[in-house]
Amino acid sequence: MTQDPAAWINRSPGDLDFAFSEARRSDVGAAVSRSKQAFRGWSGLSLDGRRSALEACRERLRERTEELARLISRETGKPLREARMEMGGVIAKFDLAFADADRFLREEPIASGPHPAAIRRRPRGPAAVIAPFNFPIHLGHGASVAYLLAGNTVLFKPSPLAVHVGDAYAREMQSALPDGVFEFVPGGAQTGRELSLHPDVRSVCFTGSVPAGTALAVSLAGDYAKSLALELGGKNSAIVLADAPLEEAASAVADGMCLTAGQRCNATSRVLVQEGVAADFLSLLQTSLDRYVPGNPLDEATLLGPLISEAAKQRFGDLLDTMTGEWLRHGQRIDRLPAGQRGHYVTPAILRTDTSFDTSPLATRESFVPILAFETFTTEEMAVERHEAWNFGLTASIFTADDSAFRRIGDRLSVGNLYANLPTTFSPSTLPFGGWGASGNGRPGGSGFIRFAAEEQAVQWRKP
Repeated sequence: MTQDPAAWINRSPGDLDFAFSEARRSDVGAAVSRSKQAFRGWSGLSLDGRRSALEACRERLRERTEELARLISRETGKPLREARMEMGGVIAKFDLAFADADRFLREEPIASGPHPAAIRRRPRGPAAVIAPFNFPIHLGHGASVAYLLAGNTVLFKPSPLAVHVGDAYAREMQSALPDGVFEFVPGGAQTGRELSLHPDVRSVCFTGSVPAGTALAVSLAGDYAKSLALELGGKNSAIVLADAPLEEAASAVADGMCLTAGQRCNATSRVLVQEGVAADFLSLLQTSLDRYVPGNPLDEATLLGPLISEAAKQRFGDLLDTMTGEWLRHGQRIDRLPAGQRGHYVTPAILRTDTSFDTSPLATRESFVPILAFETFTTEEMAVERHEAWNFGLTASIFTADDSAFRRIGDRLSVGNLYANLPTTFSPSTLPFGGWGASGNGRPGGSGFIRFAAEEQAVQWRKP
C-alpha cells in the first residue's frame, strides 16, 4: 500500500480557489496508547456516568450546529440544506443512542436457571471508527456514541477529504470527555489500515468501498475476537410497478440519485420500470431532474452541489465516455459556475440498460456519481430476477398502490433496508441500517448498533 502523505491541503470542491490549512497525518501508535490508557477509567464509570458526559458533548455540538454545517458544506461540497440536516441527525443521535443503551446495555437478571444469574455487557477496549466524506460527522458519530456508551474508548479517523470537519467535531467531543477517551486520528488509507490492524484496537467500524472493506476483513480474519462492522455501499434500485403513483415515484427517484450529488451509499443508481408506464415515468423523471442544477453548495437554494474531487469527476466522465447504450439524459462536466466558482460540478445522467450490463462497471461497482441505470420489465418475476442479478443489498424501494404486491416482491429482495413508495435514501436513525451481499455485514449503523459495541457475559452465582 502506498505510504500516506505526511501532510496535505484540501481545496473546497465547490470553490477550488479556496484552500484549507495544511492537515497532517497522526501517529497511530501514540493515539492507540492514549486510548488504551484511558479505557480503564472510562469503562469503570457507570452507564449513567458515561451518559452524563455524552450529554455534555451533545450540548457542545448543539451550540456549533450552524458553524459545523457550513464547514461540511465548504469542505465536502454538500449543499448547505443537506449539511444542516446532517447536523440535526447528529444531535438527535444522542437521545436515540441513550434509549438503545437502556434497552441493550443494562444488566438483565435471569430467574429461570438453577442459580441466580444475570447477563451483562462488557466493553472490549479501544474502537476504531473510520468515517467517510459524504456524511463526515453523522455516520462515524453514530458508531462513536454507541461505543462510548458501552464503555469503549474511540479512535476517530475521518476521510482525508473531510479532515477539517473531523477535527472540528473531535474537538467538541474531546472538550467534554476525559483525555484519551476520544482520539482524533487523521490520515489516509494506510493510516486506517494501521489503526484497524493494531492489536490493542478491539472493534472496527469501517464505511467505504467494497475492495477496501474486503481487504480489511481478510486481514482481520486471524484476529477473530476483534469486532468488525462493514458498510460498503450499494447499487440501490427503485422498482416502479404499473399501478404506482408515477409523479411521486419520479420525484423520489430524482431525489435518490441527486442528493449529495449521488454520493450516498443508499443513492438510487438504478430504476426498473414496468413496461406500459415506462415512457410516462421517464417523462416525469426528466422533468423532476430539471430541479437539480449545479450550484454553489453554500447557497441555501442549491440542490445539487459538486462531486468531492477531481478523481470523482473523472470517474463520472469515464462512465459517460465508455458505457455503451442509449443515453436518455446525457450528463455534463462543468468546470465553472455562471457566478465564476471553479469546482467539480456535473449534471445528472440516465442510461438505458439491459442484461448485457450485468458485468459492466455500472453494475459491479458503486460509482458514487449521479448516473442512473434505466431498465424495463414485464412481470414481477422478471423484476425480482433483474434486481437480484446485481450483487449489492443495501436499500431498495418498490413503488406500487398494492400493498400485497409490495410484500410479494419485497420478500424476495436481498436487501437490508426495504421501502414502499419512499426514496432509497430514506434511512432514519430510528431503524437499523446495514447491507447484505457486497454491501456489508449488516452491522454498521442506525438503531441497535449498540448491540455490537459490547461483549455479552453470562454471570451466575451460588451462595457458599
